Amino acid sequence: MSSYSAWQQPESILQALHSKRIAVVGLSSNELRASNFVGYYLLRNGYEVIPVNPREDTVFGLKSYDSVADIPGEIDIVDVFRDPSAVPEIATDAVAKGARFMWLQFGVISEEGIAIAEAGGVECIVDQCIKIEHARHMGRMHWLGFNTDRISAQR
Repeated sequence: MSSYSAWQQPESILQALHSKRIAVVGLSSNELRASNFVGYYLLRNGYEVIPVNPREDTVFGLKSYDSVADIPGEIDIVDVFRDPSAVPEIATDAVAKGARFMWLQFGVISEEGIAIAEAGGVECIVDQCIKIEHARHMGRMHWLGFNTDRISAQR
């Protein structure tokens, strides 16, 4: 098994964060799910979020698709909140859609899925949270995870 540290390059993360159309695979309407919190955060920060979940008709009032392959148009990022066993099929769809990045959230690590994506020209960001990385790199992070302008590292 190879190490996935090569897929966590800051320049790749920054390039991904400047993308705008994100398919969130496993996005749930359940407010207690991490995918819901992250999806809502992305919407609030100007991203076009496309829910992908066959168990949902809509999430945040947006049509939910059964798979990445069903989404009309191009995709910049395929953000995955699914069991690692589902990643190879998602990676295949991401390659077919011409996605630029496949972002695998914390604990979603599939060597096979990563290999499929990279062989198809899709750059992978692995075992990272897109919300945390956005907040960290785009200046919206403080101890509660949102920017109140009350706490600063500046002197």
